Amino acid sequence: MERKATADLIQWKDETNRKPLIIRGARQVGKTWLIRDFAQNHFENFIEINLDKTPEIGQLFEDRNIDKCLKLLEIETGIDIIPGKTLIFLDEIQAVPHMLPLMRYFYEDRPDIHLIAAGSLLEFLLAEHSFSMPVGRIEYLHLGPFDISEFLEALGENKLSTYLSEFSLHDSIPASIHNNLMFFVQLFWIIGGMPAAINRYVENENISATLKEHASILQTYEDDFSKYRKKINPLLLRKVFQRLPALVGKKLKYVNIDRDEKARDLANNLDLLELARVLYSVRHSAGNGIPLGAETKDKDFKPLFLDVGLMTSSLGLSLSGFQMESDILLINNGAVAEQFIGQHLLYRQKSYQKPELYYWNREQRNSQAEVDYLISHEGRVVPVEVKAGKTGSLKSLQVFVSEKKAPVAVRFCSLPPSCFEAQSSIAQKETMTFSFISLPLYLVGQVNRLLDEWAVRQFNSV
Repeated sequence: MERKATADLIQWKDETNRKPLIIRGARQVGKTWLIRDFAQNHFENFIEINLDKTPEIGQLFEDRNIDKCLKLLEIETGIDIIPGKTLIFLDEIQAVPHMLPLMRYFYEDRPDIHLIAAGSLLEFLLAEHSFSMPVGRIEYLHLGPFDISEFLEALGENKLSTYLSEFSLHDSIPASIHNNLMFFVQLFWIIGGMPAAINRYVENENISATLKEHASILQTYEDDFSKYRKKINPLLLRKVFQRLPALVGKKLKYVNIDRDEKARDLANNLDLLELARVLYSVRHSAGNGIPLGAETKDKDFKPLFLDVGLMTSSLGLSLSGFQMESDILLINNGAVAEQFIGQHLLYRQKSYQKPELYYWNREQRNSQAEVDYLISHEGRVVPVEVKAGKTGSLKSLQVFVSEKKAPVAVRFCSLPPSCFEAQSSIAQKETMTFSFISLPLYLVGQVNRLLDEWAVRQFNSV
């Protein structure tokens, strides 16, 4: 089960000006497995310390003299710490908060030592810390669920994964291959991108076993709620958590969660779930330019769940006996497709970049419009529409293109790919020409590369 983040870890390992690395991501997205696999293949020695299980080891690092700390660690573990050959992994670092600011001294005094930290509740420590963070002396790697290419490779479909990575906008896709890839998109909607769920399916090829794994993961999150904050109401947090999957793709209104609870209490619980990275708030952006986050409405957002497999399982959608029929693609009014595309776009950037995703809407009387997602690419704002099936209006997309003079727009749907020049004159008198890139759902992981290809084509045509 290969992860693309491994390439980023290898690059980090070989950097001359290397900083201690912190892996950030939700519980059970595979942080610990990733580091263990990386250590096994690229280091001679590996020291793994779970600070949640053995917090007393944190006492070895109470001295800012890093050489002394390393000597004590060698004595404790019986493993030689050899620069360039030993990887030290501090898991669940949030259990010993004083360890985080001490990481700066590894960069300042022993940059030759490879040090990685991670933690399932690390986001809470980072949000509420009262110590001085080692700004500029550590770096981050953001890890999400498996994407569709990693999923295909985990299932042994390496040729299909390679085919996607080599696809060009000039190419057409044979109907048989297109149908096969759409089958795996639907299978991904059932299994999702959580490593344990994928592994369970690979071992058994049994959907029921996978659904059982989903139930275990969801229950683990609920069991964690009591750890988040001492004053939080775990019953309310559980209620909000259970409602989220049904709200994906819709502008969030507190009344749709619980009309009897105070908006402030619901907002606080949503903030906690976002810190746990179970929820991501896709916020409204005016979309006038880069960065998209410069013109946002914080109270205007759509929830994105952690993973599409967990979403469909939580909703109890009966997909286990699915067939290759179009009605499967229209499940839940397309919200499943929007979740699938959204979780890919959220982690489409380099893993060291903070995940971000936005959408656009206009709520004028008799003139409403909404674009599912906005992404930035090479200084441009790119509107993205998601259509679960083969049909659907693109009026909102054209409104955005016309108002913002966007040179390119992307649609994801179940149709084979196409790319052509289109025209829009909805929002203004003059007609505007723009490039319309329509991609099948399974090409979402290639959108950056294909937009690069489009930009080169535009440059060469000038």
